[in-house]
This record gives sequence, structure tokens and C-alpha cells, in this order.
Amino acid sequence: MEKISKEEIADWFRGLQNSICTSLEKLDGRSTFKEDKWIRQQGGGGRSRVIKNGHLIEKGGVNFSAVSGPTPDKILQALNLSETDFFATGVSIVLHPNNPWVPIIHMNVRYFEMSNGVWWFGGGIDLTPHVVIPEKAKTFHQLLKSTCDKHDPSFYIKFKEWADDYFFIKHRDETRGIGGIFFDRLTESGGKSKEEYWNFVNDVGETFIPAYTDAVDELRDKAYSEEDKKWQKIRRGRYVEFNLVHDKGTKFGLDTNGRTESILMSLPPEANWEYDHVPETVLQKETLEFLKKGIDWIE
Repeated sequence: MEKISKEEIADWFRGLQNSICTSLEKLDGRSTFKEDKWIRQQGGGGRSRVIKNGHLIEKGGVNFSAVSGPTPDKILQALNLSETDFFATGVSIVLHPNNPWVPIIHMNVRYFEMSNGVWWFGGGIDLTPHVVIPEKAKTFHQLLKSTCDKHDPSFYIKFKEWADDYFFIKHRDETRGIGGIFFDRLTESGGKSKEEYWNFVNDVGETFIPAYTDAVDELRDKAYSEEDKKWQKIRRGRYVEFNLVHDKGTKFGLDTNGRTESILMSLPPEANWEYDHVPETVLQKETLEFLKKGIDWIE
């Protein structure tokens, strides 16, 4: 069987960006995406699409990129490799809602290869509620488990633990949200073929819209107070801290001379940092209790 090419992978990611943007515009019901095409001087480019001031989404981005060229020294050193060229493509999404009852959602699906034959897939989906609702968390994780189980019964357990470890704000000793799944450097050494991993990444990408639709259902029009908005901005601050301090995707984009505006589109339109902030409501206190690794949301 002929192996799938990097061009075919990039084309599928372009189509995924298109379909997700169309679905999100329908779900939002008011705003539409604005596209910004860009070219990377060292090779490749992308399409950044941003939506803002919608009924549902205050600010969001659905980005596609396919970049190439000489591998930056920082990455060669991290991988312990000699000079070689690279190709990287994928779709990255972050949505910040208006209503504080609606969670932030993030997805990334990506492919990376080098001219020396090294390749891998990575990605995942995770949810960051401002207020954790256990029933919603259970449904979200069950959907991800169903997607994983179609390909390997070990995937959900392994990738859920990986997400717990990855989306962890070490300096706060708390998880960024309720996690989800996260995986990186999936290659043949993991026991599956390139086509098998590619099929899995396809299904993860197509899980995004059902997962987000359920996450916002019954919450998007829920009444909220000024105190709820204040809490939302505090939690957004935690999101910013993770993305700027710990997120490898942010660092990779900056290290490869990616487009800064596209890389930092994950940041919310407004966020607050209040000195020594103490939760003021029962739900806020309960939310902090849920921001721990290892919670079994399904059982």
C-alpha cells in the first residue's frame, strides 16, 4: 500500500479547516470568520481565520499552516539530529466564549516530517471550563474515548493521562481545565502504520464539532452575573499563563519563525490577574477542586 504523502495530508487539513469554520459560523449564528493568508519567508505559509464578537464566540481562531525549510537549530538540538529540512502541517483551534458558563476549547492536529525520513503525528482536544460541570465533563470524555476506542482500546487511557500531564500549570499546581486527550510523536515505533495513525488523526479532527456542540448546549444562553464575568477573566489569565510559559506549540511556532499573530491567536480578548485571588462562590471553589490530574470523568 502506497504511503500517504505530505501533500495529501496538508490538503486534508485545509479541508478540515474549511468544514470546521463553516460549522462554527452556523453554531455562532451571528459572526463570520475573516481570513488572513500569510507566507513564511523560509518556506510555506498558512491561512489564519479569526472570528470575534459573535453571539457564542467572543474571540476564536481556526488556523491552517504548512511550513517547510531548514530545521531551526533549537529543534535539531532538542531532537539530537544533524542539519536537515523539515515539513510541518496542521490545524489549530482555540475558542473563547462570551458566556462564562461556556468552556474554552482547544484542538490541534498536526503532522511533521524531515528530509531524513523521520515523521510523526501529534494533536489532541481539551476543554477548559470556567466553571466545571461534572456531567458535561463526563460527556466530553466519553466522546473522546469513543473516538479513541475505534482505533485502539489503549489510546484513551494513555492519551488522557498524557493530557493531564501536559496541560498542567506547574507554578499553580493545577490543570488548565478538565483535560481531554493529547498525543505527540506517533510514529511506526508505536506499533501502528502511518496510515493507521493518519486515520486516527482524521477521526480526532472530525470529533471537534460534535464535542464543542455538546459543550455549549444548554449553556450558551444561561444567565450570568458580573461576578461570573470577573471569574471568567481570572480563569482566562490561567489559560494565558499556560500558553506563554508551558505550551510547546507556542514555542515551536516562535522557534520556526512562524507568524506571531497566528501563534498568539490562542490568547483571550480580555484576561485578569488579581493578587492573591480567593474564590468567592461555592461553584468557584468546587471548580478549583476539579483542576487535578487523574480524575476519572467517565466512571
